[in-house]
Amino acid sequence: QVQLVESGGGLVEPGGSLKLSCIVHGSIVRVLAVAWHRQVPGKERELVARMNADDYEDGLTTYSDAVKGRFTIVGDLAKNTVDLQMGSLKPEDTAMYYCEAEGYDLTGPIDDYWGPGTLVTVFS
Repeated sequence: QVQLVESGGGLVEPGGSLKLSCIVHGSIVRVLAVAWHRQVPGKERELVARMNADDYEDGLTTYSDAVKGRFTIVGDLAKNTVDLQMGSLKPEDTAMYYCEAEGYDLTGPIDDYWGPGTLVTVFS
């Protein structure tokens, strides 16, 4: 069984910074990619940032246009951890943030694993 545990959400003023952290626990053999997504009520979940292992797919790190230049994804795939460093926060960044890990466990097939989410609220 694979579980993701997120932490770091909370309240922050516009222009402030926050760091989200995620740890992948359990029987995962290898994490191939990590990502952060976010969702607000009534809207679809959107990809915020994704980091691929050097030898997986394109091996690139990508960001949505909405956060490019303000957020940084920092992953250590050997330790199964990923952080999302968020800066210059705006009220529109308010959302539930979800950590995702793509990899394979002892059963073999590549699968997606999700955390329960952590709430970020940017208010003035």
